[in-house]
Amino acid sequence: MSRRPKKTLDKPTTMYYIVLGYNMENKITQLRKGILELAILGALSRGRHYGYSLVNTISGTGDIDLTEGTIYPILGRLAKEGLVQSEWVESSQGPPRKYYTLTIKGQEAFRTLDEEFRKLAAIVDNAQRATASGEEEADLKVLSVTKETNNG
Repeated sequence: MSRRPKKTLDKPTTMYYIVLGYNMENKITQLRKGILELAILGALSRGRHYGYSLVNTISGTGDIDLTEGTIYPILGRLAKEGLVQSEWVESSQGPPRKYYTLTIKGQEAFRTLDEEFRKLAAIVDNAQRATASGEEEADLKVLSVTKETNNG
């Protein structure tokens, strides 16, 4: 069975995926949204940032197509949720910059989401390393995943 090759759109890092006739673009978009939110919280857990510095910090080597236009809506949503706060700071290099920091609630949210992300990543890793016959079961990590509810 042959696969269709990935089609490159306007930028080298923007890919349009079709797997066995199924459009994966929406799934990839949803996955990226959640992970980008966690990445923003992670960057802010190490100190304050303005939009452009977040883009540079998160995108690193540029393997991912990330712009300020992607970051600002997420920052706005995080601010509405009380996870980040912002302040305008005068800049010697141009106009004032809006810096973002985590609130105490944001710090706790990051710790919780980061822990959950690591558990989920381990589940994916375990699933990829498992064999159909289960021969490598002894080598797999054991996870305990719990769901907490707030009934109060």
